[in-house]
Amino acid sequence: MNSNLIKRILSSVFLIILSFYVTIKGSYLFTLFIVITLLLSLFEWHKMSFKKKYYFPGFIFLIMSFHSAYLIRINFNEFGIFNFFLILNICILTDIGGFFFGKVFKGPKIIRIILNKTYSGAVGGIILAFSGTLVYYHFIDIFYNKLDFTFLKIFIIIFSISLTSQLGDLIVSLFKRFSNLKDTGKIIPGHGGILDRIDGMIFAFPMCYYLNILQ
Repeated sequence: MNSNLIKRILSSVFLIILSFYVTIKGSYLFTLFIVITLLLSLFEWHKMSFKKKYYFPGFIFLIMSFHSAYLIRINFNEFGIFNFFLILNICILTDIGGFFFGKVFKGPKIIRIILNKTYSGAVGGIILAFSGTLVYYHFIDIFYNKLDFTFLKIFIIIFSISLTSQLGDLIVSLFKRFSNLKDTGKIIPGHGGILDRIDGMIFAFPMCYYLNILQ
């Protein structure tokens, strides 16, 4: 196992624990976490797209994205945490599945100019998202005893979020390519910048909130 992969795994574990902790605690901790992450994301976007035509639309989109994530956490009573973790869970599993399936099976690339995005990775991301999220739904159903989603509804939710997350990953990768950047920053060991880590989430959260697919 190379050193970069070890850094990637350790930083991922730390970020997952941190994000889960502040989300559960809520209140000012969650708000502070959202604000700091937004400011870092805006700074990275500024560095990679300054003087580009899409500079200001990107700022507006990031603010709307983080605002939607905040509203999902606080607006749905006890299901706020459930919905937030659901999206987070699917995006993380999609990313992990895409990374490892892409490394193992390789195959043709989705877009030639983006070297690490393959069809095998895309399928693997969706498969792992389904597997992990069905387990998550099972335990949440036991805990709340209130979930009345049909399997079709669950299928649509998981597939929609996983696909949106992968599209977000591709879009941010294209913007990095336009700016001749490998990473959006260097703040996260093994990953790069904040936007490298949350590229799928910044598309998944507003999609879920504005299309209201979780209700």
